[in-house]
Amino acid sequence: MSKPHVALVQFPGSNCEWETKRAAEAAGLTCDIFRWNREPDLLAEYDGYIIGGGFSYQDRIRAGVIAAKEPIVDRLFSEAVDNGKPVLGICNGAQVLVEAGLIPGLRPGEVEMALAPNRPYPAGRMAGFCCCWLYVKHVAAPGRCAFNSNIAQGEVIPIPIAHGEGRFTTRSTAVLDRLRENHQIIFQYCDFRGNVSDELEINPNGAVENLAGLCNPEGNVLAMMPHPERASFLRQIPTDIAGEWGQCKLEAMGNAEAQTQPGPGLAVFTSLRDGLLQRVAALAAR
Repeated sequence: MSKPHVALVQFPGSNCEWETKRAAEAAGLTCDIFRWNREPDLLAEYDGYIIGGGFSYQDRIRAGVIAAKEPIVDRLFSEAVDNGKPVLGICNGAQVLVEAGLIPGLRPGEVEMALAPNRPYPAGRMAGFCCCWLYVKHVAAPGRCAFNSNIAQGEVIPIPIAHGEGRFTTRSTAVLDRLRENHQIIFQYCDFRGNVSDELEINPNGAVENLAGLCNPEGNVLAMMPHPERASFLRQIPTDIAGEWGQCKLEAMGNAEAQTQPGPGLAVFTSLRDGLLQRVAALAAR
């Protein structure tokens, strides 16, 4: 069977497309960078989709809102909702999915949450843009969504964030209740031991419920603020990171071949690959 074919949508202001493409291809996907102003109907040729990070339209008004109004996102919405194809939004891509009403997707097309500005520091000073390595805990059952089948439940993953508007929030307690009931929470910010806490060092943007990654009820759409493509190879892991991945990096020091081994973030892309292979095989068998 040929490699699954995914489109990586590029908007003006995107800046993560090449590293995301590299991670997707390392996972065994064929990945094309698909510019926002191409004919949207061409997206039908692809098995799945990724919206990468950056600052689409300079984050004017608020992050992701202008890109979410583009015709290409209307087509992504249709492919996800009507055809069940997987869509991954990373950082700015997550913001686009929220603004388009695909996440949390309780009522597709309606904006039910926000990715708001990062919370202020205790002294009242705005946190602003936050760029650092931290940890997320995989809290969902493997296979709950199209992007987590190769990650053990409870696994702690070191991963970087880089955003100024990454705070998942909503005024509706009913939305949060539905997210829990539907098991749509995939990743939560935690410490290196897996303890979920709202402390600033653990959850710097202040996301409600420590939310780092959410899927839609059907599980074919995932919005995550951390960058798995920046943790897809062992060479990307800091040497001072705590936990088993930090130890792996230290043991690989001085070994160029070992540095090319998969990092923890690659599992998001290999999960997409495996799910797409199963999907394509199932469609072919009909």
